[in-house]
Amino acid sequence: MKRFVHLLLLVLLASTLSAQQAKYVFYFIGDGMGVNQVNGTEMYLAAKEGRIGVRPLLFTTFPAVGVATTYSQSNPITDSAAAGTALATGVKTYNGAISMDAQSNILESVAQKAKRAGRKVGITTSVSIDHATPAVFYAHQPKRSMYYEIALDIPKAGFDFHAGGGFLKPAESADKQPAPSIFPILEEAGYTIARGLDEFKAKEAQAGRMILMQKTGADPSCLPYAIDRQSGDLTLAQITQSAISFLAKGKEKGFFLMVEGGKIDWACHSNDPATVVKEVVDLDDAVRVAYEFYQKHPKETLIVITADHETGGLGLGNGTYTMNLKALDLQKQSVDALSTAFTDLRKAKGKEVKWEDALAILVEKMGFWKELPLTWEQERKLRDVFEDSFVKNHVVFAQSLYSKTEPLAAAAKEVMSQAVRIGWTSLSHTAGYVPVYAVGAGSKLFSGKYDNTEIPKKIVKAGGY
Repeated sequence: MKRFVHLLLLVLLASTLSAQQAKYVFYFIGDGMGVNQVNGTEMYLAAKEGRIGVRPLLFTTFPAVGVATTYSQSNPITDSAAAGTALATGVKTYNGAISMDAQSNILESVAQKAKRAGRKVGITTSVSIDHATPAVFYAHQPKRSMYYEIALDIPKAGFDFHAGGGFLKPAESADKQPAPSIFPILEEAGYTIARGLDEFKAKEAQAGRMILMQKTGADPSCLPYAIDRQSGDLTLAQITQSAISFLAKGKEKGFFLMVEGGKIDWACHSNDPATVVKEVVDLDDAVRVAYEFYQKHPKETLIVITADHETGGLGLGNGTYTMNLKALDLQKQSVDALSTAFTDLRKAKGKEVKWEDALAILVEKMGFWKELPLTWEQERKLRDVFEDSFVKNHVVFAQSLYSKTEPLAAAAKEVMSQAVRIGWTSLSHTAGYVPVYAVGAGSKLFSGKYDNTEIPKKIVKAGGY
């Protein structure tokens, strides 16, 4: 009888532990999304409603909240490869490394642990599939720039689903030599390649493994910014929904899904505030898709949201006790798209471009003058840059990590930041804390302050990997 009672207790304990484990894990990474990117977006959403305060994003309402440090092994300021490696493997490494340490040892990622534990695995992003953050979950390379070699690691990992813009170097090795196309290699390894959402839906049922990219002819480096999105463009929310659909089909023991909002970082590198807040909202839309799944499986699902680092040194205020974040809604395109508009104007009219031509673009795309009054100093700044670049033909593009910007477009984004009264300290990464949010099975593990290396360890514990 006593032995029976002990056995019963063990069964009940095992059942309790099993119920606490996360069968389904969602790991969202907002690249470049520091505390102020989140807070600023919520203040912007409240300002759109005509009030002071915040309108919470869905993920900021999650019950577990933490902050994480982000320094790498080699520098107080990390790059995305080292930060991604920390978030994927729980180990610090040098800037530029893809899940390898300084001694070239391979570091196992949480995704690989999940796969080894019998879970299906998906790695998705709004930038290229071979970019640093998605790469650290499936690849092992000494340099993040080894895009071709990173892509070759996909079959080695054997994950079930990959999605993003495409591949940056599908037929060129790191030493810039022609190489066999990655696409037949992936297909021979059992991956079905779908270009666009319609093709994915047509091929999903018969595919054992899937790679979802944008339609043929689209930019393989990334999805369009949310602010520039056109009808038919692939979105991060659609990728998230497609991943869930694919990973949850058939007999399954659960899944692990990483989703990166990669272009928050790109917009911050450009110091483009309107584009930043739209990208944070876009990530929240993808989280909403996962949350709908969570509501159907609340005891078995864990959702974690964090960032790899902060980008831009965003400051909410620029010296006065006022802000005008609502004005960000007047900007109709990213600064990249605005730059293209000025380049097209230059090509179309050459030396015949007048200030009125440039002014018309600034009114239409940025809302300047018509809806957003400018100071005399701000207008003079724009006029001076116009004279220098269009009249004197002294065209020096502003350069950040992911873009080259026409001088007048670069001046316009600076004026917008001034007008909404925010500041930037950098065109690169900073060492600020990043936020962590979690809901669901094991979410209590994520409250408090800790290093970014603790996050995958907590996921491993919650998932029972």
